[in-house]
Amino acid sequence: DVPYKIEWREFPAAAPLLEALGAGALDTGLVGDAPFTFAAAANVPVKAIAAIRSTQEGLAVLVPKESPIRSFDDLKGKKIATGRGSIGHQLVLAALEAKGLSPKDVQLVFLAPSDAKIAYSQGAVDAWSTWEPYVSQEEVLFGSRRVITAEGLTPGLSFQVARPDAIAGKRAELQDFVQRLSRARAWSLSNVAAYADTWGKLMGIPPAVPLNWLSRAKIRITAVDDAVVAGEQQTIDLYFRNGLINRSLKAEDIVDRSFAPAIEAALASQ
Repeated sequence: DVPYKIEWREFPAAAPLLEALGAGALDTGLVGDAPFTFAAAANVPVKAIAAIRSTQEGLAVLVPKESPIRSFDDLKGKKIATGRGSIGHQLVLAALEAKGLSPKDVQLVFLAPSDAKIAYSQGAVDAWSTWEPYVSQEEVLFGSRRVITAEGLTPGLSFQVARPDAIAGKRAELQDFVQRLSRARAWSLSNVAAYADTWGKLMGIPPAVPLNWLSRAKIRITAVDDAVVAGEQQTIDLYFRNGLINRSLKAEDIVDRSFAPAIEAALASQ
């Protein structure tokens, strides 16, 4: 029921999505702040046009149910699987800094989510720093435990990003899309069970998994404002300090605030 054509493509993580954006195969996509920062520093042509906030309970370092590891401190010297430049990587770096430690104090094993799941399940790594729905899948279906979450450690931002040429040439479509996205997210906050049921059916997983995730995530769309820019700058600075990006960036240069009025109007209509 939209006045334009949508071609939907799914990706297992933000990195391949951003590669597709960089190659011009996509116009827009949803990514976490950490991989967005990684891509922007590598000159991938994308800008954030809307922000997504949520609690950080679903970004966590997991350990198996029977693991003797009880806290993040117990992971010193241990193997932690995550994706390089991902929000899972971001969490580990932020947690290490908060504890006065460095990346050298753990063994980071960089793997794609599917490979990390295998390594974690087979005991080839001690922990897995990952995000939803993987966190809830492991908790609900296999009894994994979260030894630390990103709550209070990272900004809790994701972004709807778009290529500059799409912003210029498809502004009306992108504006309509982010407005619809804003209204849909507002609806989902008031209809968590129904949304979780639909999400589970679409993804072919038990509804208890998305219900566990969505009931605590409180996902909502927000316009790119000063607080969002400050949060993104925090991620940029974290990555630059830890050598993940070889140059610093100004967060203001990689966002586009011009969609803010449309997003605010959509939210006000709810």
